[in-house]
Formats: sequence, C-alpha cells, structure tokens
Amino acid sequence: MESKPLIIGVIGGANVNDEIYDQAVQVGKLIAESGATLICGGLSGVMEGACKGVFEAGGMTIGIIPGMQRDDANPYVRLPIVTGMAQARNFIIVRTAYALVAIDGSYGTLSEIGGGMNVGTPIVSLGSWDVPNAGEVSTELFFKADSPEAAVAKALELARGRV
Repeated sequence: MESKPLIIGVIGGANVNDEIYDQAVQVGKLIAESGATLICGGLSGVMEGACKGVFEAGGMTIGIIPGMQRDDANPYVRLPIVTGMAQARNFIIVRTAYALVAIDGSYGTLSEIGGGMNVGTPIVSLGSWDVPNAGEVSTELFFKADSPEAAVAKALELARGRV
C-alpha cells in the first residue's frame, strides 16, 4: 500500500507584487519536486503563484474555493473543491495540511495562521506575519524562513513528523 502523500498548505495575500508572486512560484515548484501535494485557497496572488509552480513541475494542486463556482479557481488548480463557505474555508486548508507556508498576506492569512496554531498545524512564515510567543502559543508551531528553499525544507520536515 502506498504511503499517504504529504500535503503542504500555502497561504498568503491575494493581491501581491511580482517579487512575492515569484517567491510563491518557487515555493510551489519546490513542493512539487519533493513529491508533496499543495493545498491552498485556489484564487489569485500567492495562491496562484504556488499553484503555478506546482503545476509547471508536474505536481498536484488542490484549491479550496470560497465561492460557489468551480471556475473561480486559478488556472493552475487541478482539483478545485467548491465550498460556498467564504473565509470559513480557511479552516479546511489548515486542518488538511500537515504544515503551512505563509507568504505575505493580510488578515485572512493571519486567521489561517491562528487557526493552524490552534489545531496544531505548524506554520513557516516567509515574509508573512510574525507571531510572538503569546499565552499558550507554542514556539514549536511557528517558524521563520528567509528563502523559499528554507521555507519548504522546514515545512517538509515538520510535515514528515506529523504523518
């Protein structure tokens, strides 16, 4: 029997500049090259960039679509999951992923980071929010990376420890 694929989530801004988009493409490419599957929100910006990187490297992309239309997914989503759940779909992403890479992002990304930490999904921040150790937040769940390579390597390490 085949082992379960590692599922890495990528979360981040929907409206990003070219530099952030290119980082997301590189993260996606590295995820695919590792043999892992990508899960994300399936729309634009960081989500599209990560999907593009995975898609072009021949990997699998899953997009958890907030609206009611399959066609809302970016063109690199191979498996769109249409939810009609708006922002609530973020929790599907954080519960499904073995680890998350956060790139850039605004309050939606922050909600995914908080949701992930709340349920024990580790997060690697690549130029995203900085979450200080607050209350019962474990420093074993939040890591910073300074490059796409470091972010994906740490996410894979963390994910392998959860399979």
